Amino acid sequence: MRVLIGGGSGFIGRELTHLLKAKGHEVTVISRQPGPGRITWGELESGGLPQCDSVVNLAGENLMNPLRWWNESYKKDLFSSRVDTTKALSRVIAESSSPPHSWVLVSGLACYKPSLTAEYTEDSEWTPFDLLSRLVKEWEAAARLPESVAKTTKQVVVRPGAVLGRDGGAMKQMLLPFWLGLGGTLGSGRQSFPWIHVSDLAGIIALSLEPPADAPCPSPQVYNGVAPAFNTNYEFTKELGQILRRPTILPVPSFVLNTLLGSERAVILTQGQKVIPKRTLESGYQYKYPDLTSALKQIVES
Repeated sequence: MRVLIGGGSGFIGRELTHLLKAKGHEVTVISRQPGPGRITWGELESGGLPQCDSVVNLAGENLMNPLRWWNESYKKDLFSSRVDTTKALSRVIAESSSPPHSWVLVSGLACYKPSLTAEYTEDSEWTPFDLLSRLVKEWEAAARLPESVAKTTKQVVVRPGAVLGRDGGAMKQMLLPFWLGLGGTLGSGRQSFPWIHVSDLAGIIALSLEPPADAPCPSPQVYNGVAPAFNTNYEFTKELGQILRRPTILPVPSFVLNTLLGSERAVILTQGQKVIPKRTLESGYQYKYPDLTSALKQIVES
């Protein structure tokens, strides 16, 4: 299988590329920089879709980039880096004389309204309620293919939680303060913390790339890219502290996170949603790291 990956040089993209190559697939990455095994976004725009069987989009400015202030310029980059790249890919897929059999967008969980009691599955209906949920709405809408193409190309949306891994994502910024004994709960700590190990997210995406057994559904198939365990931020904090053998006694109040990150962005850390991977489990995907202990041990000990 020949797979084209937008944003393939990032944290999740590297893991997915490694997994696909290990399975014997051929991978081409769309990147800002040219190089072997790559094409640029400019080449995609001018030359159209290269010959491929599946397409994935992982591109997007890092939402939790600690080096960028939460301002209008940053918000604009968050939208354009996700929505524009997705539009570009869905356009070249629609225009291709031999479109791929699978088209996968990796978006996010911000569509589900934070709650201490609600539970969400892939079938939960939702409407945008803040900036990040509007982003998910525009992002997923940009991926929709025309009906004529959707008859042959399977459309999939994977919505991941906090992606845990040694070389990037949430853990990269957390490990040092926790090692120093400065780790603690965020906000109240009672909020749900939907998470997934990067290996499992790559596995779910890889499974989604397989050719459809029957005629594709005209609307996208949604998978919640989260582990089947349900943990709060408090439980995550205590588990990580225990594995690192470090105290976790310094909670970070919500107002501090709001000040440092901006309230629209801090909501990801201070509030949460209980998200159930119902369709992901029904697909038959076997999690390598279904619980927090096994996931964190692998990350800390690797």
